[in-house]
Amino acid sequence: MQINTKIYETKNGTVEGVQTKWDGFSVLIVTGSKGFLACPAIDVDACERYGAAAALVESTPDNPIGTLDRFPDRKITKVNNKAKELGIKEGMDVSEAFALIA
Repeated sequence: MQINTKIYETKNGTVEGVQTKWDGFSVLIVTGSKGFLACPAIDVDACERYGAAAALVESTPDNPIGTLDRFPDRKITKVNNKAKELGIKEGMDVSEAFALIA
């Protein structure tokens, strides 16, 4: 297992990405003080029950996010109600959503 991190700067402050990588599979998440964006391995509906604003980022077995460098170039595919309250919407560019969770 390997763990990678990356800091992203936004107009509202920084957010931090974490990738936990195994052979053939990774879990990626970018967190800010208001919420987080994650790969589809995370259950954003369950996160809302804990009061967390969370959204999923597009990723499929045929076109995985793969790395933290590719994370900002994706789109948001699912948003829980807490994330919607921050202004995050399905179809939004991930780089735009970074500023909303910072």
